[in-house]
Amino acid sequence: MKRFYGWRIVWALALATTVSYGVLYYGFGVLVRPMEAELGWSRAQTSSAYALGLLASGLMAIPVGHWVDHRGARGPLLLGSLLGSLMLLAWSQVRHLGAFYAVWVGMGLAMAMVLYEVAFAAVAVWFRRWRHQATFVITMVAGLASTLFVPLETFLVEHLGWRHALVALALIYGLTTLPLHALVRRRPEDLGQGPDGESGPTARPPEASVSARAAFRGAAFWWLAAAFTLLRLTPAAMGAHGVPLLLERGYSPAFAAVAIGSVGLVQLLGRALFLPGSQRWSLHRAALGVALCQALGSLALLLVPGAFGVWAFVGLYGMSNGASTLARAGLVAELYGPQSYGRINGGLSLVVSLTQSLGPVGAGFLYGATGGYDAVLGILAASSLLAALCLHQVGRNPKEEGSL
Repeated sequence: MKRFYGWRIVWALALATTVSYGVLYYGFGVLVRPMEAELGWSRAQTSSAYALGLLASGLMAIPVGHWVDHRGARGPLLLGSLLGSLMLLAWSQVRHLGAFYAVWVGMGLAMAMVLYEVAFAAVAVWFRRWRHQATFVITMVAGLASTLFVPLETFLVEHLGWRHALVALALIYGLTTLPLHALVRRRPEDLGQGPDGESGPTARPPEASVSARAAFRGAAFWWLAAAFTLLRLTPAAMGAHGVPLLLERGYSPAFAAVAIGSVGLVQLLGRALFLPGSQRWSLHRAALGVALCQALGSLALLLVPGAFGVWAFVGLYGMSNGASTLARAGLVAELYGPQSYGRINGGLSLVVSLTQSLGPVGAGFLYGATGGYDAVLGILAASSLLAALCLHQVGRNPKEEGSL
């Protein structure tokens, strides 16, 4: 097992995905306030750019998934690393709102090629028996993204200014992710191995899979899409508004950076608990618990005053956000198998992105309309409860070829 190349791919993807989330996804929340102060843009305007990036990422999910299924993950990963670096450099030079929107369309295209979806598609090909463990490794390491990069980005902005901070982040991103993504190979058979490193008489027969067309026709896919769309509203909103929300409530930039950065550490706990929990209670029931935990986190930040409410949110939201990644990857693989994983998960990402893009822009408009974030938190709590109902329906509408 130690010589199985798949584990080298897992660790390369774990490190590269950490940097990708830390720079491309979490950087916006740190950089948005100084950028608004210099350029005079409103929160709704900047949030719309972030939402546009999420939408572009979702629209590219199926084409990227098709690419991964037929040619492997290495190509999109390398292209995404290069494009992400260029977009960060372009962002550092932005002076007009239209250019900012164009940059975030490009950023969305890059994210479609370097975040979890492509990494999980690669894992689905290289692993079978150890698939959950391989996914667990990637998400455990990448869960440190906000913990590592939110404080780093805050430091860079305070000492270099937001424009020079973006140049530094572009260099960090390109120099780390390009060589790591170059280690990825298409499939174990190309190296004379089978999934999990098994070969010869010990190799298992091919795993049953469902075609993308059959998956898209099933009710379970659409309930799953609805559930994870609703669950992604909170991370999408908090990715853009988490730090501004705490600053608006009077907390210092240092406290806001530590609190939001700590979400990454708590995500690790959520993932560590999810793996044994899913084995004991099933993936479906564990996913239901994730949705309920996220709802309680939003309610804690809304209703519990002071720092205690903030840390209760960090704990509950962090655990649910961390575990939801494993829940989604596990449910897609369990329901549909590896053969069309990239396209099916890409279809799921497309549906999710069409609505999750409402998270940051909707939160920005609500903030402007109400003068605070209370209405936003109430809506996020309700969306998480609705997600739990949709996950319940997934269990009642399993795929035709099997069941949860």
